[in-house]
Amino acid sequence: MLTLLKNARLYAPRAMGLCHLLIADRRIAAVVAADQGAPASGMAVEEIDLEGRRVIPGLVDPLVHFTGGGGEGGFGTRTAELTLEDALASGVTTLIGALGTDALTRTPANLLGKARELAAGGLTTYCYTGSYQLPPVTLTGSVGSDILFIPEFIGVGEVAISDHRGSQPSSFELARLASEARTAGMLAGKSGIVFIHTGDAPSHLEPLREAARDSAIPLAQFLPTHINRTPALFEDGLRFAREGGRIDFTTSTTAELLAGGEVAAAEAVARALQARVEPSHITLSSDANASLPRFDDQRRFVGLEPGRLASLFEVLGQCVEEHGIALEQAIGMASTHAAEALGLPAKGRLEPGRDADLLVLAEGEWAIDEVWALGRRVYHSG
Repeated sequence: MLTLLKNARLYAPRAMGLCHLLIADRRIAAVVAADQGAPASGMAVEEIDLEGRRVIPGLVDPLVHFTGGGGEGGFGTRTAELTLEDALASGVTTLIGALGTDALTRTPANLLGKARELAAGGLTTYCYTGSYQLPPVTLTGSVGSDILFIPEFIGVGEVAISDHRGSQPSSFELARLASEARTAGMLAGKSGIVFIHTGDAPSHLEPLREAARDSAIPLAQFLPTHINRTPALFEDGLRFAREGGRIDFTTSTTAELLAGGEVAAAEAVARALQARVEPSHITLSSDANASLPRFDDQRRFVGLEPGRLASLFEVLGQCVEEHGIALEQAIGMASTHAAEALGLPAKGRLEPGRDADLLVLAEGEWAIDEVWALGRRVYHSG
């Protein structure tokens, strides 16, 4: 069955005006201006009139804790797994799963199984092998073979630097890890990205600079997240991006984190653009279902809240409605740039040949009316 979405006010992410989109075999087969008539006339086509509502690419989230996270305060502080229902309603159609602090009771096998569960529900899912600590936990015995032989594994992460919960890796260890992931990625046709959890220690992003400076690994092989968690880290992140690296802002937050100096994600995007950071070097991730822990001045755990997948769409709206960022530019932060950094060429754009992952936005408010994933409508607000 072919599906024709008529009269979509399309952001691909470039603003295209009123268009018709023809979907076939999970992908976009054609995009034509509405005034040129509908494609595939005379064929068996299911037609759906979107009546001028905005259509944007499905969101791409580089950091989701499919299997939950937390545990820093004991077993009673473990966060729950992501449910399919929450995922489908969030607007995120491509999710990359990771382990965090706990790679003992949560494993790469758990992560892969959960990824395939969500994929069976209609979403696109990938994973990072490894976790906060080095040497990394893997499924096959090495980072390289995980990336090479397991389709869902596209890189390694969430490796912790500048954080008391990490293994305090040296720049040499980081360079060796990035080399293994990069080479395996080249052999498998994947990015081999090294996704980095950045803590609030004064070293900030310096370990990544040292790894790149002392090796042939480019800065862009690393994608560090939580760059908006403290003012000092934020400023160091802007310098890192100007030096050629990519930076990722976390959209899930708490009142306590903001009161402690965290830069709200939408504000971080606006300030980064004002500072003339290359937009393609900025991504957003939700850190969904991770714990957002609170520690006292002795690094003792005092409480947590879970990250939320829906925060990615919410922050995209704040970028547009509160900070005046053009929708076509803001989409890049929540979809297109992550797809490019992660080596997912079918994602992040609504063009012929790309996957038919898209959001139909509500008229007159920042809300999702429909989510389409791989050519199927998987969520409707009604």
